[in-house]
Amino acid sequence: MATTEKQIVPFSVSGEGTGVLQRIEVGGGGTAHVFSTDTVPPFGGADAEPSPLSYVLGALTGCNQITVQLVAKDLGVSIGRFSADAVGDFDPAVLATGAEGNANFDAIRVDVTVETDADGATFERLRAETERRCPVTQLAIRSGLDFTSTWKAVPLGG
Repeated sequence: MATTEKQIVPFSVSGEGTGVLQRIEVGGGGTAHVFSTDTVPPFGGADAEPSPLSYVLGALTGCNQITVQLVAKDLGVSIGRFSADAVGDFDPAVLATGAEGNANFDAIRVDVTVETDADGATFERLRAETERRCPVTQLAIRSGLDFTSTWKAVPLGG
């Protein structure tokens, strides 16, 4: 793996709203992106937009898809269709009632299926290196929650 001098690439967002509905603008990169968050009625929302916790899981699957492409290029293998399902176990007691404890997910499980021409050993390197290099995966793992993933390879075009 190549080592380079450390560079910092800032990512920024600005959010504004009322109640629990928030409009978020993504800064930087020269392209304006806007998305919104809401929550389910038990937490005071109308469920009109995805919850921030859903965005966390979506960020995890999306970041893995981006990272697997970079790792595959380094390993000289091809990637076709990538699919991922992420499930987070969340106890709302800290958030909703102020109970003692950790407001984080207790556990996250990710199931990934990748079309690839990688052989078994190379696929295992692809998986391990993707999880090591994916910033959102590392954010989850380093938070201390119970993180598990299952990766399955299928033949390209299969």
